[in-house]
Amino acid sequence: MPNESDQNATAAGYAALSICESLLLALGELKVLSDNDVLGILEDAATLHRAAATTAVDGSVHQSAATQIEQLIATRNALRRP
Repeated sequence: MPNESDQNATAAGYAALSICESLLLALGELKVLSDNDVLGILEDAATLHRAAATTAVDGSVHQSAATQIEQLIATRNALRRP
């Protein structure tokens, strides 16, 4: 069972991801950002995490973050339109 600190950090990560994904969806739907802009933001974030994975003490966390962002790109979840 994870300790409370780990659980809080995981919850904070989930909250941040869902908020950012919702913001990207809203900005795209409102035409503030184009689909290309949203993809660029996600690709830049994934690239930064991949780079951090090679230099961080625990690179596996950054590797996992990059994989999750790439999953958003692959499934186009942040680009859904009503």
